[in-house]
Amino acid sequence: MGLLSNRIDRKSLKPGDHIYSWRTAYVYAHHGIYVGDDKVIHFTRGRGQEVGTGTVLDFLLVSSGPTRSQIPCLTCNQQEEGHGVVSSCLDCFLSGGVLYRFEYAVTPALFLAKARGGTCTLAVSDPDEIVVHRANYLLNNGFGCYNVFKNNCEDFTIYCKTGLLVIDQGTIGQSGQAVSIIGGPLAAVLSTPLRLVTTNIYGMTATAIGVYCASRYAADIGMRRDVMKVEVEDLTTRLATGRLQVVETGAATLPLPVPAQ
Repeated sequence: MGLLSNRIDRKSLKPGDHIYSWRTAYVYAHHGIYVGDDKVIHFTRGRGQEVGTGTVLDFLLVSSGPTRSQIPCLTCNQQEEGHGVVSSCLDCFLSGGVLYRFEYAVTPALFLAKARGGTCTLAVSDPDEIVVHRANYLLNNGFGCYNVFKNNCEDFTIYCKTGLLVIDQGTIGQSGQAVSIIGGPLAAVLSTPLRLVTTNIYGMTATAIGVYCASRYAADIGMRRDVMKVEVEDLTTRLATGRLQVVETGAATLPLPVPAQ
């Protein structure tokens, strides 16, 4: 692992690792938590669909997805119905792709050097045994409704690793991939006014890159202020209500899940 690639071999895998694999043409990556015994727990739309937006973008995403074998895997426990959190063998999860490990607690320099989002974060991971516990708990209880920008497979794995959730459900989720998709066009739009000052293509390009990097850095789960730590046992209530209650303590103001009515 390092600056150029997070690629690893299977021998270095350990339970609690956040792993991912790029799909055809590197359009998107699918993320999951390795829990040991050649098993990966990951979040899908259900029925084996890894992504989906309900828009014309689906044509590109689906066409870049893995080609499913017509022969059912005898070792997997795929859930064709239900809440979308499934357990797969490592081979089915990779679907012929290359294995990568997501990096946590990276330096700002390394984070910004990774041009593509969805490969690392400034946030610190919790201990591996807690990560595996969260993944197994969500396998049985679900992770809410899938949303490609606000609640996707990367959001799921980042939550398993850190226990952090975005407070405002109207904003983008923790996913670095989603931030990259939005950040590119945003950088182009925000850098456009520079044309009023200069027509130098290099200056405009540098400005667009700067805006893109700044948007990725500010939106990273390790830098955001709109996140809270949520125990996995309380997550069902949190997702069901979609609301937060703020309570005053002697030390600080802490957002807490609102109990179900």
